This record gives sequence, structure tokens and C-alpha cells, in this order.
Amino acid sequence: MQEPAVTPGSGDDVSDTPTAAPRSAPSPAQMPQQSRPKAPVEVTGAQSLVLALEAMGVDTVFGIPGGAILPAYDPLLDSVKVRHILVRHEQGAGHAAEGYASATGKVGVCMATSGPGATNLVTAIADAYMDSVPIVAITGQVTSSSIGTDAFQEADIRGITMPVTKHNYLVTNADDIPRIIAEAFHIAGTGRPGPVLVDISKDALQSRTTFSWPPRIDLPGYHPVTRPHSKQIREAARLIAEAERPILYVGGGVIRAHASEELRRFVDLTRIPVVTTLMARGALPDSHPLHLGMPGMHGSVAAVTGLQKSDLIIALGARFDDRVTGQLKSFAPDALVIHADIDPAEIGKNRKADVPIVGDCKAVIADLIDAVDADIDAGHAGDYAEWRERTSGWQTTFPVGYTPPGDGSLAPQYVIERLGALAGPDAIYVAGVGQHQMWASQFVQYERPNAWLNSGGLGTMGYAIPAAMGAQVGEPDRQVWAIDGDGCFQMTNQELATCVINDIPIKVALINNSSLGMVRQWQSLFYNERYSNTDLHTSVGGRTPDFVKLADAYGCVGLRCEKPEDVDDVIRKAMEITDRPVVIDFVVHRDAMVWPMVPAGVSNDDILLAKNTAPQWDREESEALEQAEDADHSGSAATAPEATAPAAAATSAGAE
Repeated sequence: MQEPAVTPGSGDDVSDTPTAAPRSAPSPAQMPQQSRPKAPVEVTGAQSLVLALEAMGVDTVFGIPGGAILPAYDPLLDSVKVRHILVRHEQGAGHAAEGYASATGKVGVCMATSGPGATNLVTAIADAYMDSVPIVAITGQVTSSSIGTDAFQEADIRGITMPVTKHNYLVTNADDIPRIIAEAFHIAGTGRPGPVLVDISKDALQSRTTFSWPPRIDLPGYHPVTRPHSKQIREAARLIAEAERPILYVGGGVIRAHASEELRRFVDLTRIPVVTTLMARGALPDSHPLHLGMPGMHGSVAAVTGLQKSDLIIALGARFDDRVTGQLKSFAPDALVIHADIDPAEIGKNRKADVPIVGDCKAVIADLIDAVDADIDAGHAGDYAEWRERTSGWQTTFPVGYTPPGDGSLAPQYVIERLGALAGPDAIYVAGVGQHQMWASQFVQYERPNAWLNSGGLGTMGYAIPAAMGAQVGEPDRQVWAIDGDGCFQMTNQELATCVINDIPIKVALINNSSLGMVRQWQSLFYNERYSNTDLHTSVGGRTPDFVKLADAYGCVGLRCEKPEDVDDVIRKAMEITDRPVVIDFVVHRDAMVWPMVPAGVSNDDILLAKNTAPQWDREESEALEQAEDADHSGSAATAPEATAPAAAATSAGAE
């Protein structure tokens, strides 16, 4: 067979595009045009794939080889630009690509073979779809002549993932590979970001083709609207000036749009109170005086009540999901809504928008700044002083807190609080799903975007370890902490082997309550403390497994902490170790609960501060109605108004 004129990663580069930070890096749409054009060369489809990845500026691929994708792995060995990290499970590859993308702002890449290799990516792809994370998943497929014959390791991965991808491709012609790779990155990283699947048949990878760059991208049906309509901006500015109780409801779209600086300027200009959702933590610094915290099921009283009592909600890159609104018909009953989002399908989907604005959040906020500034200069500024005083009073009266266990055992909230204080705002925190996720969102101070990564929409147990791995690869100079639960950790902890072998020194704060904690909390509150299949036996009644021994077996450093007085020293010891992963087994009180809480299907007006403790808004707003119980750890189950077992059952399955 004739040798190709160009090999991947050779001195005769296909691309001069450097790897850069999110703000200075070319967009996926610009990458093909900014790459240095190359004369056509004869290569295999597999070599064309690797050359296209290099030309798109890809520096890391997470994956596992197998029969159908094997032709692509041979030229990948020759590339000096693309680092392949061999994971231990394809789901780990997908979450690692997510973590890389979320930490860096670039498109993450994962790769798997056909059949079970591809289907193992589905959870991560669905996760990326729900949280608008830009990844490209490349899968091998059986030969084109075998498609549809139930061939060995054949699965219609394109059909399977169609509902959970932004777009997907089946490639059977090697000539199409450069164009489709360029299109996939363009689609994944522009508009509302999301996952794109590229399924390539084995014969397309093996056949000869001509590689040239840049390809011509032709997507006549895909033109995301990024600039907002000026009429809608003017109408939004009018409502802002007329409002008495406005609130900024900031979602993850602000972070995806790299619009945090614009948001801060807008808040400083308008002096409007702000809430940031679970996906938007860090979009505005927690230390900002107008930041009320996180809204939703486990949000702060100030944030939840601020939305409920407002007369104008300015929603930026948020989607009015059920965990924020609670019972939708009772959500913010007196509020008009300005809803800005780059995805027009989100506007009006759950809550009617009085002023819909389609556009990129960065551009929307910039235009709102100009419009509101002009109104202020013309003497039409809103006066929100009384509203700010009211919301600030809620923050002071009802801060997010916890009651330490009376038996001297370790409070999980204290562990996470100290971790945030010691690791600081420059670290990256990656959470699994469940109680530890909520505590991590509540008790770590987030001062910058992309410092907090979690599975928000899908609620995927097992996200934290591989996502932290991807974040550490993307941000090697930052400290990356995976805050995981003992249930989540056991789903994907095999990726610790990947971290050890590839010198990826993540740190794991394992919140070990020997339970599927969030499920146990719901069983305590709504199922009469009938603990059906939630005991993990990881610290109570034995250590199965012993997480310190497990960490040691993987080649990590394993530590254990069981006393509050030892927390700081153990965290500091972990921070001093930089040449391998560290796992700390924090054995915590198993009956600690996440508060505040709005039970599923219940109005946000029925928020609980703690067990049997609710704010009483009919009296002075600075007083709470203290009932029989006052803490996390004692007494009988409490049921909020309208909170019944059927309503409780509406919560996500599998939350730890």
C-alpha cells in the first residue's frame, strides 16, 4: 500500500492553530478557516480523521479501542498533537470529555468502538445534552455492507442517541470525514452547546481518500441567532425601569457564553438582586453583595423567596426547570418575565415570557447594559432600594447553615466548608449527584466561572471521578477536587487507574455516610423511615469496600478522617501531594440532611429551613415559625403542606 504524503502530527503540519484559553481561542466555526490550507494528500479514512482532529486544535481524546474503531487508533499512535488517554470504561471517556469541556470552554472529545462501546457512551452523551456541554463523540461502526444485518457488535447508535444529541452523523464515505468533523465541532460549540455524535463505518476508515483542509462547511438549516433584536432589548429595559421588585435569574447559559464579566457589570449598573442556579454557580461571585445564592429545591431562603415575591424576573440562560420553580402554577405569581436564551425552544416552554429575547447571553447582556445605561442618563432609572433591603434581610435572617451532630461525629457540611476554605476559589470542584452535590453547591464559596462542575440536568451518579479527570487534563495547573459520595464513587472509581497511569493528580473528598444519602433523606421524610435498599455498608456495619485500601490498590494515596478536629490537617496533607491522586474517606454522620428544602411538586412558598421549621411570612419576615423539631438529626419525619409519598416519588431515581 502506498504511504501517505502526510502523517498525523508530522513536521509538515496541517494546522498552525494553537491551544489557548477559552476567551482567546478561535470558535469551532472559525477553526477550519484559520488553519493553514494544505495541498490535497492521499491518506486512509482513519488518517484523514486524525488529521482533521489535529486541524481542529484537539489536544486530548478520551477513549477505548475496539474492532470497528481500530483503524483509527493506528494513525493516532503517530500523532504528536493529539494525546489519547485510555480510560477504563466508555462512560468514563464521555464524562472526562465533559469535564474537559466544562473546565476549559473548548469542545471535549471521546472515542469508542461499535456496539457496547458506543452504547456505554450514551449516559455521558445524555448528560452533556441536558447540561449543554460541547463534546464530540466518535464511534466506530461495522462495515457499511453489514449495517442492518445484526452483525457482531452492531448497534444503531445514531438512532439510539438521536433524542440526546444536538446532531449526529453516520459516515460511510471516507471523502466526507474532514467536512463532517469540522461540522461536528461547529455544531457542538456554537449556538446552545451540546453533544454531537460521529459514527464512522470501518470500511470508511480503511479506504483511501484525499485529505485537504479546510473543508467547505455547508449547513443551510443551522444558523443560531446570536444578536438579540433591538426592539426586545428596549422593551426589556422599559420593564426593568418600571419594576419595583426585579430579580436576575441566572442560569448555566451565562457561563457557557463566557458572559460572567458582562453579568457583573450589569448587576453593578442596575443594583438588582441576583440568584444563580446549580449550573451557574460562580457566574457571579458569591461574595457580591447582591448575590442571594442558589434557587430551587435546596436553594437559599433568600433566593427562593426573592423569585417568589418578585414582580419582574430577568432570566438569562436559564430554563425554568422543575427543581427551580417547584409547583409551576404557583411559581412567582406576580412576576412578569424577560427570558433571554440562545435556544428559542426554551423560551416559553415552562413559563410564559412577556419579553422573549433570542440571542447569546454575552450579546444580550451587553445590549441590556447599553439600553439601561441610556435610560439612567435620561432619568428613567429604577428604584429598588426597598427591595434590596428586603432581600438582604432574608439573607441575614435565614442563612444557609447546619446543626453539628450532637454525638461529636463528623458533619459532612463542615468537611465541604473547610475544603472550600482551604483549597480556595482557584480550585475546581467536581461533584457527583445527591446530598454531597447539594452541600458542595451550598458550602463552597465560588468566585469565578468554570470552578464548579456537576451533573445538573440528568443527575448522573458516577460523574465526578471521570469529569474531574477531564478537568485536570484541561487545567493541569489548577487543583481539582472531586467531591463524591460513597454510592457515586463506586460506579466509576476505576478511572483512578487511568489517573495514576497518566499522571493526573486529582483529589477525591469522599463523603461516606454508608448510604445512598439523598434517597435515605426522602425515606426519612416521606416514607416513615423505611430504609429500603439504601444501606451501602461502607462505614456502618463494616467497610465494604475499605476505601483507603482500594485507593492504595490503585496506586493512589488513601487517607481517612472521622473526627472534626482532624479535617484541616487531612485536607492539607492531601494538598501537599501532587504526584498522584489522593482519596480521603471522610466518614460522616449518616443522618445529616440537606436544608433548606422544597419537596417535589410543592409550592416554593412551602420551603422548609430544617425538619419541622419553616419561615412564617404572614408575620414579620425576620421571624421563623419554630415547631417541635429544630435540627437535622432527631425526631419523627416531617411532612410539608401537600408533601405526600406520591409527590416525593417524583424526585429523580438514583440520587445519592
